[in-house]
Amino acid sequence: MKRLLLAAASVAALAAPAAAQDIRMMTGPQGGIWVPLGGQLKDLWEKAVPGLKVATLPGAGVANARAIEEAKAEVGFGNTITTADAVEGKPPFDKKHGKLCNVASLYPQYFQAIVLADSGINSVKDIKGKTITTQQRGNTGELITQHYLKAHGLSYSDVKVNFGSYTESVEQMKDKQAHLFTLGAGIPLGAVMDLAAGRDIKLLDQTEAHAEMKKMNPGYVLLPVPKGTYPKQEQEVKVIAYATHVVASCALPADTVYTMTKAIAENTQLLGNLNKDMGKLTPKDMAENVGVPFHPGAARFYKEKGITVN
Repeated sequence: MKRLLLAAASVAALAAPAAAQDIRMMTGPQGGIWVPLGGQLKDLWEKAVPGLKVATLPGAGVANARAIEEAKAEVGFGNTITTADAVEGKPPFDKKHGKLCNVASLYPQYFQAIVLADSGINSVKDIKGKTITTQQRGNTGELITQHYLKAHGLSYSDVKVNFGSYTESVEQMKDKQAHLFTLGAGIPLGAVMDLAAGRDIKLLDQTEAHAEMKKMNPGYVLLPVPKGTYPKQEQEVKVIAYATHVVASCALPADTVYTMTKAIAENTQLLGNLNKDMGKLTPKDMAENVGVPFHPGAARFYKEKGITVN
């Protein structure tokens, strides 16, 4: 019996933090920015919160949301659009995730719709009957492509769609086997730069799609791709965007999350060494409404900065 009790205690210790100030942070797969970013936040938070110990674990956006909902982690990274889906219980989630609270948006990801400059295509409406090249099914960029088409009254049945890697898409565009290249990523993206090195390209403005797409997912925002981001891009172009953000268990103490949020805001220059957009991060940017309720601790920090959040 004693051995059974000891074994049970060991399992319990693995299943939950050892103390109130021990938290588990879900990052991302090896090779991605979420791993080093998680290490940087671990250092900042342990210095800012007395006695706090942060254990970083590998993960991914959808998996991280599930881990926090199931009390297997207390904090993690996510993509705002998929976290919003988790809160609403939309696919790929099979139920509403009510234990997820937003902490801070960190940096944007851009949905880019690329055509050749001489294609005569000025809107996604012009793509009907033509070929789109995008990422593999289930990829964030591929999901957004479906929403982008739907916002214009189109679907995959109105076009031909090729699913593949960035490299494959670039080759299809260069060979004019595809007319539109869609993807979700940071800017400037190397694959798009590669395409622009061989062909003159044009980035489609997505302003008219924003209102309809935000109805599909409240995490969608409209952000500018500055002029000069890509070769011969002479004007700013507005596109659908979403963000990498920090999400936490709503059960985490408010004082702890307040201090964690403050530590992010006070160290943006340091974080900018990992992603340049974070070097320009402001409390207002961090407090972007993405359809995920804010943790009370984070909300208190933003209120002190004169920012009202949900």
